[in-house]
Amino acid sequence: MVHHDKAAPGLNHAIVLLSCKDRKGISAAVVNFIFQNQGNIVHADQHTDDQSQTFFMRVEWSLEGFSLKREDIRPAFAAIAALFNMQWRIFFTDEKPRVAIFVSKHLHCLYDLLYRYKTGQLFCDIVLVLSNHPDARQVSEDFGIKFAESAVFHHNKEEVEAKQIELLTVENVDFIILARYHQVLTKSFVDRYPAQIINIHHSFLPAFAGSNPYLQAYQKGVKVIGATSHYVTEILDDGPIIAQDTVAISHRDSLDDLKRKGEDLEKVVLSRAVRWHLERKILSYGHKTVVFD
Repeated sequence: MVHHDKAAPGLNHAIVLLSCKDRKGISAAVVNFIFQNQGNIVHADQHTDDQSQTFFMRVEWSLEGFSLKREDIRPAFAAIAALFNMQWRIFFTDEKPRVAIFVSKHLHCLYDLLYRYKTGQLFCDIVLVLSNHPDARQVSEDFGIKFAESAVFHHNKEEVEAKQIELLTVENVDFIILARYHQVLTKSFVDRYPAQIINIHHSFLPAFAGSNPYLQAYQKGVKVIGATSHYVTEILDDGPIIAQDTVAISHRDSLDDLKRKGEDLEKVVLSRAVRWHLERKILSYGHKTVVFD
């Protein structure tokens, strides 16, 4: 398998992400397609799931000197994909995803994402912040990001989501980050953005549900707290996991210490998952993900 230096965002590269039933010749067919069209592979990785016999692959190649025009690459690759019955997508690294962030009252993840965005750590265009509270308005405006607020209640959830979808459509948003957004999205909303919505939540061992998990964890004297970032499905906190991490807790930690450590962890784990998604390194299948190097 080829492993050269990874490409910097914005370079004139193409990336193919694919999955299919494992069989002989898949890697050779993909590599030959790139070679025969004068392409240079800069990064390649693959994985086979032994339980399902599913093959996964990510290949990135330079378009400098590539014999196919950009608009002809997908139609040409479609013949190979059909031969192996692939699920596949091709991306171009100089095309920035357009991103919206949903947030409620806890703003630590929002601040972190906007800082990383403004300092060039996230290759995307964050074009919109949506919230069910006014708290995030000032930070959004400070970073020059459009802000929209809609109070969400049980009786108006579908109406609010319809307005949110309208805003997302106008802004051509193709990726959504739930940065501590305390609302459950409806199935119809989630279905519009399959594997395009990432969430962050606290994940304790044992797990503590409800509005004040850190207090419950403190009262139980836990020794580890954690955070999980995952793609969103219609079932709350049950989507394919992208990134997780934990931090040790001792009897000396106060409730405020738990909250601080937990929020720090949430920021790191969420930004890690977002970066991998933006770099086109994740393939989601069933209840799992493959995250390529």
